[in-house]
Amino acid sequence: MHIIRQGRVALIGLSLISLSLFGGPVLAAEPTPVGAEHGMVVSAHRQASEAGVEVLRQGGNAVDAAVAVAYTLAVTFPEAGNIGGGGFMMIRMNDGRQTFIDFREVAPKAATATMYLDAGGHVIPGLSSRGYRAVAIPGTVAGLELAREKYGTRPRAELMRKAIALATQGFALDQGDATLLNEGAVDFAKDGPSAGIFLKPSGPWAKGDRLVQTDLGRTLQAISDKGADAFYLGEPAAAMVAASQAHGGILSKADFAAYHPVERSPLECDYRGYHVISAPLPSSGGVVICEVLNILAAYPMDKLGFHSAQSVHDMTEALRRAYHDRNVSLGDPDFVKVDVGRFISPDYAAQLRQGIAADKATPSVSLGVPGTDHEGRNTTHFSIVDASGNAVSLTYTLNDWFGARVTAPSTGILLNDEMDDFSSKPGTANMYGLVEGMNNAIAPGKRPLSSMSPTIVTRDGKLSMVLGTPGGSHIPTGVLQVMINMIDYGMTVTEAVNAPRIHAQWLPDMIYYEPRALSAETMATLTGYGHKLEPMDYWNQIAVILVGGWPSGWHLPVGIAYLGL
Repeated sequence: MHIIRQGRVALIGLSLISLSLFGGPVLAAEPTPVGAEHGMVVSAHRQASEAGVEVLRQGGNAVDAAVAVAYTLAVTFPEAGNIGGGGFMMIRMNDGRQTFIDFREVAPKAATATMYLDAGGHVIPGLSSRGYRAVAIPGTVAGLELAREKYGTRPRAELMRKAIALATQGFALDQGDATLLNEGAVDFAKDGPSAGIFLKPSGPWAKGDRLVQTDLGRTLQAISDKGADAFYLGEPAAAMVAASQAHGGILSKADFAAYHPVERSPLECDYRGYHVISAPLPSSGGVVICEVLNILAAYPMDKLGFHSAQSVHDMTEALRRAYHDRNVSLGDPDFVKVDVGRFISPDYAAQLRQGIAADKATPSVSLGVPGTDHEGRNTTHFSIVDASGNAVSLTYTLNDWFGARVTAPSTGILLNDEMDDFSSKPGTANMYGLVEGMNNAIAPGKRPLSSMSPTIVTRDGKLSMVLGTPGGSHIPTGVLQVMINMIDYGMTVTEAVNAPRIHAQWLPDMIYYEPRALSAETMATLTGYGHKLEPMDYWNQIAVILVGGWPSGWHLPVGIAYLGL
């Protein structure tokens, strides 16, 4: 069961709690309190959350549940859940061990820095975001298998059983499922394999219709039987390569055979007594989050007040500088040398604060301009905590809704359009409006820079929060504001998630604000400081679990997820 407010979801469930996210209409009342003592799963779809809870009930740990949720989302949430994309998994075990599994997609070996430019050096619209030429080598299957083998406890077949059944036998669509499938209909009609699965012959999908994905069920069964090799060395890879070559793409069998996930050390920083464990490169999320927190640590955010003109100004100036560093300096650490320690150090934050005036906006171009690029918002995130205190924060994506809008014949696999996350041409914006430099240029075998920010927070060495969100370049700002709402403003979890948010990202030189985020007086003051303001719709759906008790002075727990350990 779920309650929807302001386009985000406050979640309710059972006691191993299964929670699901979905956007929708605004409801006036806050959800009633919700809590659990034995485990919690928060995901974008009811069936996937239930799959994870069932694994926990049967004795699996949080990593086992994450594998089950991810494969189930590939069936029930095809717009972002996937085996044709990639992402990041943050793991913290109850003994303090922590790791970050990078299963981000990589550019094919035949990729070039100018592959999306015409003869005049101009970006060809849509070439990096639709069709087989937009596809990078998927990493999800390899990443999930690495996590399961090293940190899980249950056999693969057990964890994939529900996903296979839902694909093969089908499942009844909720209204949200039907709406999103109908929104993709125009593009599905352009691709025969996609049309055969995702178009309803008799008209638009409706609540209660059954979506059957026989080919995907067969692919999942092969993975269940033989592991990642079945995907990367078997028929699925061969089918994806054949379809790519037939439609102007550049995927090769060697690309699939060479793919491997990477285990990395998380990026860490501290904020007002909390320890933040977030995503390292090739995600920019951890750098942005920690750089902003370090800048804001010197400002009395609690006294300034939620969305006062001064607090919004200070946050915007911090975001402006962090996103400038993101777009100019960050990239795949296997290809570019980045002094991450400098960007997340308190000393660097102190230097940046010297350039922030208390009542004057900094022109973004004054920080230096390399170019422009964008990143998709259509990702999905889930958070899991088990009864022992093991935690997983996982974000994965096809990039745009339904990725490149092509399905490899006979596989049921919707493919990503992750090549669009590279800088097709430094100085030219991608679909999410990000402006990037040469460090994120396309190169064979390279991982594109990402904003996905699966994050875990501890306090005094104990698990405190597990959170993340979809939203492209809005991901770090969404995660940041939920943490700040709780830590600085004393909000409950539900209040922190439901509170309307702002977004700023260096270029465009703009403060975007959700409905009712800023008062008329606040907007007038910010305009007087020199800021430009533009309204936006509700954006992120935060999947957050708060663990343990509330610090002194906080309200009683209400809403999205609370786990007492």
